[in-house]
Amino acid sequence: MEPVSDLTDPANSEDRLLGGRVLLRQGVRGYRAGMDAALLAAACDAADGARVLEAGCGAGGALLAAASRRPGAGFVGVERDPAAAALARRNVEANGLQARVEILEGDVALPFKQLGLAPLDAVMANPPFFDDPGVLRAPAPEKTGAWMADGGLAAWTGFLLKAVREGGSITLIHRADRLADILTLLAPKAGSFLIRPIHSHVDAPAKRVLVRALKTGKAPLQLLPALILHPREGAKHTDEAEAILRGEAALGWS
Repeated sequence: MEPVSDLTDPANSEDRLLGGRVLLRQGVRGYRAGMDAALLAAACDAADGARVLEAGCGAGGALLAAASRRPGAGFVGVERDPAAAALARRNVEANGLQARVEILEGDVALPFKQLGLAPLDAVMANPPFFDDPGVLRAPAPEKTGAWMADGGLAAWTGFLLKAVREGGSITLIHRADRLADILTLLAPKAGSFLIRPIHSHVDAPAKRVLVRALKTGKAPLQLLPALILHPREGAKHTDEAEAILRGEAALGWS
């Protein structure tokens, strides 16, 4: 992303995603959409007519990129922070996506039914990476909500399972060392797991995983080929990662 100053609000910057096709205003100091959001959006393979929900959409980085990639699908972003939700609505309008993208204020710690929505065809999320304040130095106040999950990972997986219809897909990006927890939390009601490790370098352990599951799915778990983000020398990103970030390739599930 190439940031430029948002002259309407010095607290925000304007970034361009997918090779410039998507405009994203986001806070300069708070959580900023980056690689994880880009990969989550690239992993969204919603078909035409599908309804997709992102839990914790923030200013809309992953949501808007996914909507741009999948022009035949409709999207709902759920965000508990009123300021972030308002910024996400501005971003929806700035990208002319009002007909297909809706932003709702809501909290994954509360029952899904309070949103007044029917279960959707697909749900996705980049949940906060930590739920124990003792495991890391406290983040800046502007980033606490994005880094620390009040109800733990269980609250996020429980919300997603309620938000998706039977046979619908659940897609998460998270820390690789939480993979066992993700599978355990989803397994009672979901299956057909697909797992794609994300490595910073080819000779480094995976730090992220993309996980796809189907509600009530029964197929065997599959471990897919890894995505390598950076070469040791030369370009900033591998050719595959660069194509994904520019919107020239999707991050498929086969």
